[in-house]
Parts: sequence; structure tokens; C-alpha cells
Amino acid sequence: EFDELCFEFGLELDEITSEKDIISKEKGEEKAKGASDVVLYKIDVPANRYDLLCLEGLVRGLQVFKERINLPKFEKIIPAEGEGQRLIVTEQTAQIRPHAVAAVLRNITFTKDRYDSFIDLQEKLHQNICRKRALVAIGTHDLDTITGPFTFTAKAPSEIKFKPLNQSKEYTASQIMDLYRTDSHLRHYLHLIENKPRYPVIYDSNGVVLSMPPIINGDHTKISLKTRNVFIECTGTDITKAKIVLDIMVTMFSEYCEKPFTVEAVEVVHPNGKTHIYPELAYRTEKVKPEYINKKVGISETPSSLAKLLTRMCLKSHVTGNGNHLEIEIPPTRADIIHACDIVEDAAIAYGYNNIQMVIPKTYTIANQLPLNKLTELLRLDLAAAGFTEALTFALCSQEDIADKLGTDISATNAVIIANPKTAEFQVARTTLLPGLLKTIAANRKMPLPLKLFEISDIVVKDPNADVGAKNYRHLCAIYYNKSPGFEIIHGLLDRVMQVLDVPPNEENGYTIKAAEGTAFFPGRCAEVFVKGQSVGKLGVVHPDVITKFELTMPCSVLEINIEPFV
Repeated sequence: EFDELCFEFGLELDEITSEKDIISKEKGEEKAKGASDVVLYKIDVPANRYDLLCLEGLVRGLQVFKERINLPKFEKIIPAEGEGQRLIVTEQTAQIRPHAVAAVLRNITFTKDRYDSFIDLQEKLHQNICRKRALVAIGTHDLDTITGPFTFTAKAPSEIKFKPLNQSKEYTASQIMDLYRTDSHLRHYLHLIENKPRYPVIYDSNGVVLSMPPIINGDHTKISLKTRNVFIECTGTDITKAKIVLDIMVTMFSEYCEKPFTVEAVEVVHPNGKTHIYPELAYRTEKVKPEYINKKVGISETPSSLAKLLTRMCLKSHVTGNGNHLEIEIPPTRADIIHACDIVEDAAIAYGYNNIQMVIPKTYTIANQLPLNKLTELLRLDLAAAGFTEALTFALCSQEDIADKLGTDISATNAVIIANPKTAEFQVARTTLLPGLLKTIAANRKMPLPLKLFEISDIVVKDPNADVGAKNYRHLCAIYYNKSPGFEIIHGLLDRVMQVLDVPPNEENGYTIKAAEGTAFFPGRCAEVFVKGQSVGKLGVVHPDVITKFELTMPCSVLEINIEPFV
């Protein structure tokens, strides 16, 4: 039943498992002994629905969907003048993490499960919308252990000293970095501030360190099950994301406050003296025409039933203007509603994808294979029939592969170069298929000779006239590797290719080969292929220097032509 409910709500119950099952699958039965048998549901949540990332939000969403409860109205309480908390942002933060937002959850009651869920939601948000804490980092603190106003500033690492979470003694910021360099969880975040001259840090009015975002909180302010008042701060490089994260944190857990669904606002003072009240908890209304929803989804529902469908998806809606419009209230939990099409999607989910009638499209089309691909498929068959084996190699290669190793300069190849390559093997887009095949042979030297390989794939060269600045050409490359060069075998293959393409061996409207030179070829053993007077490629015996650079020992001959003129 739960599986069906999840599907109706647009989620997927991935699997029903337990800790024991998970460990025994990954590490074997032995390691799983003593692990818990408690049934766990693994639920797949779409990446845009931050409000479903914890049990509280998920249950609330499903209860509203089942029409068991109404969507709660979140309320921010602005304390009396001089009584509220303030977070002062200094100008030193501008260089490293310029933005900060904050809120307070008053008189909250934690239990073990609620506390675990609270910590778990922070972790999920850190991985997801916060982009591994690069855009936003969340800090939650026991407000009763500190006194405001709070200051968010940035200082030299040697000047920051505090006791990090769950540690026994004080460290300076630079020692903390060394301490966590081996920590499996925190070492992934060190690079965010490591090489900066100043590290961000938040103090209270007595100089107690709350946290050093985005790395670690101070031990002094850590939350326990006894905590009654929680101070939440989000610092980051992206103010929009920081607001969303704060809204999600407070809307999910304010239901455990003494006055459910209320949040105490915090005043944030910017370096320029302007103040701002957070959390925003902004409600906004959107207007959508019922026929727009019906048309996009392919259903014909009345405006009032569409309003009901949307209300079940936590988007409180009612019909206005003689049924011509739906007025939809977007709650602060739904940052994913950006455009009318997001509202349409929710209406479709609530209606049920399986309930939408299938219809035959009004336009009738017949698909056809791209002529170039059709020719490629036909040629692949004939080359295989000629006794050659097909290889598929990477479209990216290193600069040496297409230049130095083939005896030319990289500027002469006209290659497209990648700006920040992950590895040395993938620096440029290939301008010829030859290096890929030579590398394939090098990896298969143990195979019995002769080796006969071919590949028909795209190469890429710069082209200032193309709208993207580069152009693809479909090339055919074949290689013969044996104790003797076997030029006649490659020449024979060229003749066979021309025969199946119905190109006769003559100059006017057929093909000819003429002696030529190429840096990758043995002098006097290279020819250029002309079809109807235009050059389409070369064939010849590969130069011994090229062979040694690719770590090969035997001679080989090769043919490479562009097949696009034959389409």
C-alpha cells in the first residue's frame, strides 16, 4: 500500500530492507552479525523537493495528499524591540563567505528520533542544494549556552582558537585543518577555505566560538536532547540558496515547538548598516488558467477539482474570477515552484499519471535513419566481411597522441582543446582516428598476427564558420599490423570500399590515388586519395618513429578517409 501511495505522490519506494541486509549485501554475512533487523524504507525523492528530505516533511506531505490534515500555516514571530537575537556580519567576510541568515526555534522538544532526523536533514541539504557545503553551510546551536548579539567575521587561522565539536581540547584553526585532514567525513570540505588568508568564524558577545563554517561547529554550543532553544545560522556564497535552506530547516522542525509552526525571527545586520529580518518564510500567489493546466496535461477537469488537486499537493488553491483563474498560494517549503509549468506538473501528479487517457498524436510522422549513419552501418558490415575487426576508441585523447607522436605540431592540427581536462589522456578532441587504433594495437600486442582493425567515427576540428566554432567529420580508418607492412592489403581494402560505394577507378567521376607526403608516413610510401578531384584522405606505410612512439615493434600500413562525400 505504501509503495502505491509513494508512486501516486510522485516518489518511488526504492526497496524495503534493514541494516543487516545492507551490510550483508556489501560486506558478507559475517560482518552483518549483530546489526539491527528493523525494517527500513528507502524512498527516492526528486532532487528539487527539499521539503521531503526528512521524515517530518515527507509525512506532512503525504498526510496533506491523503487529505487527512490541512497544510499548516507557518508564522514568523518578530520579538519585541531589543529582545530578539541579532547576527552582525562584518566586511571581512566579503572575500570568502559574504552571506549569512539565521533563525531561532523556541521551546522545542527533542526526542532521540527527532534529534537524529534534525541532524540527518542538515546532512542531506549539505550534499544536495548546498553543493557539498560550497554554496551554503548550516550550523545549529543550543541558544541557552550563548548570549547574543552574534558576530560573523573572518580572521587569520592563527587567531581563531576553540574546542571543535566532540573534541576534548582547544585547537587553533590551522591545527583543526590538520586534525580533520584524515577524517573520512570532514576532509572533503577543507579545500573550501584551506588556502584563504582568513577563515570565516561566528562568535557570541562573550567571544565564544559558535562555528567555523563550512568545517565544524564549536563543542560549547552543541545540541542535546535537553536543548530547548535552537539558534540556526546558514552562511554561504549564494544568498538565495541560504534563504531556501533556512526556510526548509525551520518549516520542517517548527512543528515540535511549544507553539507549533512558529519561528522566532533574527535580525541580520549587513556591513553597510542595512538590516534584514530572517527567515523570510515568504508566501506568494500565482495565477494560472485552468485550461492551461488541462491542455498541458491532456485532461479535462473543472476548475474546482483542479484547485482540490493542487491543494492536495501542498499548494493551497481556490477558483477566482467566475472560474477563469486559479489562485495558488506557494508556501515557503516549495522553493521548486518557479514557473507555471511546475504547478502543472503537481496537478498532473495529483491527478495520477496512470489516470491520464492515452490518445494518438494529431500529427503523423515517420522516422528515418540519418543518411550518414545509414552509410556508416553499411560500410561497417562490408569492412567486417573483408576480415577487419571493428574497434571503438575514445573521442578525446592527449595532445601528444595527435601531434608529437604523429610528427606534427599541435597548432597545425586545428584541434579543439579542452579548458580544464580531468586527466592528461583527455586533453583534446581527436582530429584523426589513427592514434586510437594504434593504442588499441599496443594494448593487444599479445594477440596472434596479423592484426586488422577498423573504426568509423567522428573527428572534430575547429571551424570559425560553424555556429559552435567546430565541426565533426565522419572518418573511416583501417590498419594492418604484421611482420611486413602489407601496403597491398590496405590498398586492396580501399579498392573494395570504393567498389561497394560504386565509385569507379577513374579521374573524372571516380577515384584516383597520387603519391604524397605525410609526417606520419614513411617517405615514398604514402598516397593521397582523390574522389572527383577532391582529396578525401591518405593511405600508406606508417613511419617507424610513429610506431616506436606508440610502443609498437612491427611495421603497419593504414588508410584514413572522410566518408561524408559519399553520402
